[in-house]
Amino acid sequence: MPRSLWFTSPLGHVALGLFCWLNLFGEASFAVSRQDSESALNPELKIGIVQRFGESTGDRLQLRAMPGDTLTLSFKQPDNAQPQVLRTNQVTLELISEPVAPPEVEERLIVSAHRSYENAEASANYWRSKGLKVEIAQPKRWQVWAQREVYNEPLLRRLLLDSLRQQGNQFAQIESRVVRARPQASWIVNGYRYSRDELDIRSGRSLIWVNRNLYAGSLRLQPNAYANYSLVNQVPLETYLRGVVPHEIGPGAPANAVQAQAVLARTYALRNLHRFEIDNYELCATTHCQVYKGLTGTLAVSDRAVTSTRGQVLTFNGQVIDALYSSATGGVTAPYSDMWNGEDRPYLRTIIDSVGQPWDLSNRSLADEANLRAFLNSRAGFNEEGWNVFRWREDSTLADMTSFLKRYFTSLGGTAPSFTTIRDVRVVERSASGRALKVEIQTDGEPIVLKKDEILQALYAPTSTLFYLDPLYDNRSGIPILKGYRFVGGGLGHGVGMSQTGSYRLGRLGWNYNRILSFYYSGTRLERVGQDVQVSRKPGAALADGEAVKQPEAN
Repeated sequence: MPRSLWFTSPLGHVALGLFCWLNLFGEASFAVSRQDSESALNPELKIGIVQRFGESTGDRLQLRAMPGDTLTLSFKQPDNAQPQVLRTNQVTLELISEPVAPPEVEERLIVSAHRSYENAEASANYWRSKGLKVEIAQPKRWQVWAQREVYNEPLLRRLLLDSLRQQGNQFAQIESRVVRARPQASWIVNGYRYSRDELDIRSGRSLIWVNRNLYAGSLRLQPNAYANYSLVNQVPLETYLRGVVPHEIGPGAPANAVQAQAVLARTYALRNLHRFEIDNYELCATTHCQVYKGLTGTLAVSDRAVTSTRGQVLTFNGQVIDALYSSATGGVTAPYSDMWNGEDRPYLRTIIDSVGQPWDLSNRSLADEANLRAFLNSRAGFNEEGWNVFRWREDSTLADMTSFLKRYFTSLGGTAPSFTTIRDVRVVERSASGRALKVEIQTDGEPIVLKKDEILQALYAPTSTLFYLDPLYDNRSGIPILKGYRFVGGGLGHGVGMSQTGSYRLGRLGWNYNRILSFYYSGTRLERVGQDVQVSRKPGAALADGEAVKQPEAN
């Protein structure tokens, strides 16, 4: 998953760029083929801009049309006849509580829980290879569920849970709740209240305000897998990119770097259309996918980048790549398997993030901690030099680390280790890129091992897994007493693929966007979406060529 360099952006101008050159050709037959080509180049996406509306009873969404325009609301009538259609300038979506009588018990069997979609997908692919029907969900953390339509009886779920536990899966659990009331979506038009589970919203100009953000396309309110609702923006790919690129790369990036970001954002979107199949949409609008804010905060430079790279994606062996990118690599990129379970992508390699040679990886592997310490204390010659996320240090007390670790295991569910306090923390395994692959924690109870990207959520201080630890002592009594650790590291995010901060320097050096992309994604090709480029909306379709399905590592 990309990690955005920029999380906020001032409100920008709203500008819609339309390219109307169809009238240059008079043939009606060409118009039809052009329309088909346009559909392939610019498919409509389904973006969950509000993923869990109704999680709180006070949730409200204010929708309004542009001045002089009208919203058209359509929804099914109770008798399933023709849909009812209402027109208004604005409407507020809210929730009413509907009692459930008699109360119902809802259950789901959680096979595994993960920080990232990537690890959830690796786990799901493993269980599918064993014949287990599963689905990927994101109620908060990413989870793999036993497919609800298949394991639809309490006895079936408990038999499966016993089987999973016998295979060593101690995190598998059945989550149950008694439902006495449900949130019901509701709205008022012309003094009459309507309550429905599904609602389609359009406008004459295909522009709709949702609270303070403006979105192109249309909207749909629909139920999700968590007993509440999702608000989905149905929007063409190229328009979607206008709402992604400025919020991912930031307003000060050179034009060539922005073009590189546009290609990656397009590639990433087309690669990941299966993420939210369980909720009947395709992508989210947060850093779990790509930051998307509609037409709010669009920039001229990013609009030009989207237009000039229209339809272009990165491919490997004819398939769109896993176009991962992060804010900062810390001076060295990581391969896929440094962060997530699953096979490495051949185009995501460990390279020094520099146009020079400030470090020789072939002779000074960063798997060696002495080398890593020297590397993290060097600053000159790297693409990210001068950025505050390039090198960092953070102190963390044992109390903070213990609290975070307990919260992490609570979020996982299942059988958690029993401990009161942390006594010792060590990185016991590193990759050649210097990333911590395995951290061992000694407690007053049983020892704990954290792996790969779970380290980022379970420990208090690090913003990447490229770090080393120095113990901190309290010497006031004359006897050194361990009080915490100093994390000394580099980078922000997973460090896989393009460094957004690194691309700034390459752009300023005059590198074109194709060269920037080739630097970070070895062996890839820049191609246009079409018959020769494979795009799939099916879950499990995002495996790299030749990737084997392996037993997922424990969380």
